[in-house]
Amino acid sequence: MKIALLGYGKMGQVIERIALERGHEIVLQKSSTSTYEGLEIADVAIDFSIPDSAVCNIKQCFDTNIPVVCGTTGWLEHYNEMVSLCEEKNGSFIYGSNFSLGVNIFFELNNYLAKMMSKFNQYKVSMEEIHHTQKLDAPSGTAISLAKGVIENSDYTSWTIEKPIENQIYIDAKRIENVPGTHSIFYDSSVDQIEIKHTAHNREGFALGAVIAAEWLVNKKGVFTMKDVLNLDR
Repeated sequence: MKIALLGYGKMGQVIERIALERGHEIVLQKSSTSTYEGLEIADVAIDFSIPDSAVCNIKQCFDTNIPVVCGTTGWLEHYNEMVSLCEEKNGSFIYGSNFSLGVNIFFELNNYLAKMMSKFNQYKVSMEEIHHTQKLDAPSGTAISLAKGVIENSDYTSWTIEKPIENQIYIDAKRIENVPGTHSIFYDSSVDQIEIKHTAHNREGFALGAVIAAEWLVNKKGVFTMKDVLNLDR
């Protein structure tokens, strides 16, 4: 399989190594200063760029009829626009706030726990996410996905990184050197605390998941998620 890498930072380089180990060929390593030359011969593109570049990269893939897997976060105000464009262009698109197998299992655990805990009003939900200091967006896309999972399964209506009001989930976003990603959800009452937590040890899990998603997406049409890739529907 021929893969175009849109974004060639630390994640792009790990994805490249894993893709090569799995027998794939890299036909484009696009940085912010290079062109899209090579995209047209790719079987699939993987975008781990920056928020300001992601929408342009995705549009370019749709225009070139190249399936695209996007793991860049911080641009989601344009997500519905990209979904509509994908449908208009009969394209192939997967967006994931996190491609790690463990995190996607964690998403499902979070949804299940939120639904269970919605019956117990004495517990208040809060979250913490910790990432490396190079991460541009805060809170992380993964934290936002986790918050949405709680909101969809409870009476909470929104999330905030400021002082929360009623029915808001507080997200404490921290940036610490050399932390790949840690996400915790807390349920606090006056007598105890329930916590679920996912800790990434390195970027390998994110990169492997992105490559697996790219392998899965080839020859499919439509908009998908990692739940489709990993068949996680209960």
